[in-house]
Amino acid sequence: MGQRMNDLLQFGKSILESQPFSKLLGAELTVLEEGSAEITLVVCEQFKQQHGFVHGGVISYLADNCLTYAGGSVLGNSVTSEFKINYLRPAIGDRLIARATVMSAGKGQAVCECKVMISREKGEKLVAVALGTIKKSEV
Repeated sequence: MGQRMNDLLQFGKSILESQPFSKLLGAELTVLEEGSAEITLVVCEQFKQQHGFVHGGVISYLADNCLTYAGGSVLGNSVTSEFKINYLRPAIGDRLIARATVMSAGKGQAVCECKVMISREKGEKLVAVALGTIKKSEV
């Protein structure tokens, strides 16, 4: 089972590497197991908005991609059908961490939840939660 999880993570990393936008941001897939995923992103000045915290679009990207990885871990080749996000507090810190899990899955779609955290000196803080529907891709 350990080898299968390692193979799944390596496969997921190759997919992330083929995504130009993910490469531009410097996203890193750190966990990909059946039913869950984690993507991290080091915060840089270019990701911040005028108030000094991470722009919601960056957080939204992380949630969207992580939701799709989690769903894809049980469905295979997948895309996001829809998702919603709730921003809970400003993301002020050094690194964003998105963690998604599959809540329910069928043959063609999965409903997944993602929590986006910001890493700070005093630990992690929850900055956003997202819920998404991931569909098996026809492409």
